[in-house]
Amino acid sequence: MVADCHPSQSSASQREEARRFLDDYDPLGNDSALENQKSTSGKGSDRPTPIPKAQLATLCAVRLVDPIAFTQIFPYVNEMMDHLHLTEDHSKIGFYSGLVESSFAIAQVISIYQWARLSDLIGRRPVVLFGIFGIGLSTLFLGVSTTLSGVILARCIGGLFSGNIAVIHSVLGEITDSSNQAIAFPLYGLCWPLGAIIGPLMGGLLSNPAPKFPQWFDSPFFRHYPYFLPCFAAAIIAFAGSAYGYFYMQESHPNLRNGKKESIPMTERRDGSFEKPSEPASVKHLLSIPVVRALCLSGAGLSFIATGFDVTFVLFCYTSIQQGGLAFNATQIGYALSISGLISILLQLFCMPFLLRRFDHARMYNFCMGLWPFCFVLLPGLNFLARWGAVDPLAGELAPATEALVWVGIAVILSISRTAALAFSVAMILVKDSAPNPASLGVTNGIAQFAMCLSRSFSPAFASSLLAFSIGYDFVLLRYLWVLVMTLICFLGTTLSRRIAEGRRLSPRS
Repeated sequence: MVADCHPSQSSASQREEARRFLDDYDPLGNDSALENQKSTSGKGSDRPTPIPKAQLATLCAVRLVDPIAFTQIFPYVNEMMDHLHLTEDHSKIGFYSGLVESSFAIAQVISIYQWARLSDLIGRRPVVLFGIFGIGLSTLFLGVSTTLSGVILARCIGGLFSGNIAVIHSVLGEITDSSNQAIAFPLYGLCWPLGAIIGPLMGGLLSNPAPKFPQWFDSPFFRHYPYFLPCFAAAIIAFAGSAYGYFYMQESHPNLRNGKKESIPMTERRDGSFEKPSEPASVKHLLSIPVVRALCLSGAGLSFIATGFDVTFVLFCYTSIQQGGLAFNATQIGYALSISGLISILLQLFCMPFLLRRFDHARMYNFCMGLWPFCFVLLPGLNFLARWGAVDPLAGELAPATEALVWVGIAVILSISRTAALAFSVAMILVKDSAPNPASLGVTNGIAQFAMCLSRSFSPAFASSLLAFSIGYDFVLLRYLWVLVMTLICFLGTTLSRRIAEGRRLSPRS
């Protein structure tokens, strides 16, 4: 931009220095960052900015660790609680499994904002790598835990280290822009469903290996620690991800590249002077922005509902047919969860890029939220099928035709739930767009993830306890109380999601 007046020699020197800095400025150490700056300046072509493929691949590899470590416990968590001999009443297992699952999210809530703030001070890279390494250690600890307190402590430690999720989201926001996020975000979004395939498969196949693979694992150690093997495998993946990130992940924070603070070039005004770069906004200021506030509230609802469905589905599958479930074992539950992950991958890979380019993000988010009630309403239908075609209800043995119908029903319900879960990927874009300035991206992601994790900390215990309470009754309204309550919560979440579009209209950035 050329100034209207004749600047002084000092001012001209300042501008020339800033321009040289802009030419050399590359937050990822490659040419795509320079192209990013040029494309976002409003000049040049409408072509998408080239994606920094190496950094995106590294980020995806690091991101994959969390869902594997988080989901590998799901197929056997109810079996683990039974193995600890906490209660003789199998219908009460859900109370303890919900407590274990909630402990992870509660610890994550405590640490998530602190990790986000720390990453603004010391950089994204060390926070991400330290968190991934800690997840590996906590997963190993889980594998050798033989008491309820030990299991909960291990999950709490894992939750504390997993609080860096907002930082990982911030890295994605810093290496992409609005021209290429329709491609980059779905690719990044593949990490969770891919981990949701690998994790449950590992948990279902490798848990209690002594009777499954006696030729290799029939030893006193694996009989005493029947859940060590899947935890060990998940920990190895975490350590490998940490090592890979250490060698290949670059610092993305524009002020802290190359392990030292660097100044961001100042914006030149029309009068030849320079505007100081923005500082991170305070939490109070961010929550005063309507769209940020709406995203936090709706994100909390989304997280509560999605986590509640995942927990309910696993416990529903584990519950006996006579009590309203499917009587699945850990391996079958692992297969079902892996189907869910596969569906997510297909949706993220083939549908998400088109949908993000074709539809308004806020409306798409609202549509996804509107699918959640169907997930809960359709679940009891699987039990009706199982009751109708059960050969041995106590053992959970079904006639072949009935079993096929049950699995088709599972695929349909999981397809709806994974379509609804696309709201998480859309939410990441909405959060990035709602940040008042680039310096506030980390904090904005932090408070959005804090709201999600806060609701997720209550959801497992609430959903599993509600289901455990309901299945103890024969009266139909009480037996399916869990369906009624969760459906009402879903409708509330849909109502909250409508506020995002309203908030964007009121926001100065919209």
